[in-house]
Amino acid sequence: MIYSIRGLLRIKKDSYIVVETDGGVGYKVFVPASFQRILPQVGETVNLVSYLHVKEDGLQLYGFPDEVELHFFEQLISVQGVGPKTALNVFNIAPVSQLASAIIEGKVELLTRVSGIGRKTAERLILELKGKLAAIQSQQTVKTMEQDLDLEELLMGLGYSRGVVQEAVKKLDPTITSLEDRLRTTLR
Repeated sequence: MIYSIRGLLRIKKDSYIVVETDGGVGYKVFVPASFQRILPQVGETVNLVSYLHVKEDGLQLYGFPDEVELHFFEQLISVQGVGPKTALNVFNIAPVSQLASAIIEGKVELLTRVSGIGRKTAERLILELKGKLAAIQSQQTVKTMEQDLDLEELLMGLGYSRGVVQEAVKKLDPTITSLEDRLRTTLR
């Protein structure tokens, strides 16, 4: 199994990267969008932990910035009905700590925002992973996520695109707790 890869970042695409190791071999690695944002520039060194997924028609490599995200990914794909591509989509809606909190708190509506996860799969995720995931301050994190959902809906109602709204919400200071203050700060 390939546990980690270190090498030069040769290609950055929407859903994958290519990492060329010292031996001159380039590995195609599927990565979550959240990891894409923190990757170095093409031509610079990248270091990641990975998961090798074996399928009938080939091998696919999935990469993450740290072991916490890798472990979370492995937990997600252990649930029936959640494959690696769907698990990567889960990373696109929130950081791992917030996702773990949503699972622990049983917030089905937050998980159904993920492309490829319906209500039944979200409920199965919660049922199977609730006891396996430990999250600090899960109630506060879920409350903030719910406020952020409301904030996103408000801003999209004002005509902003989902991508712009999500980026703006991610940059908010976590000490701002009220929805009104978060809205005011985001509009600035």
